[in-house]
Amino acid sequence: MRKLFNGVMRVVSTLIGLLMACLGGVWILQGLDIAFRVGFMVGDKKWVAFGALLALVGLAQAAWSNTRQS
Repeated sequence: MRKLFNGVMRVVSTLIGLLMACLGGVWILQGLDIAFRVGFMVGDKKWVAFGALLALVGLAQAAWSNTRQS
């Protein structure tokens, strides 16, 4: 049962990390006024930094969840 739980949580953790990375990419594109030109983040450079940070944390989450020992 423990191996099954670890496998499921590894998949869930990876998916959450990838979702965070994609969301960070959207924030970067909005901050640079490249895509998704609707909302309060458009053209605001601080969202580029927030998006880059979120994308890095998301990629680190995905990497950590696939390299840790079970």
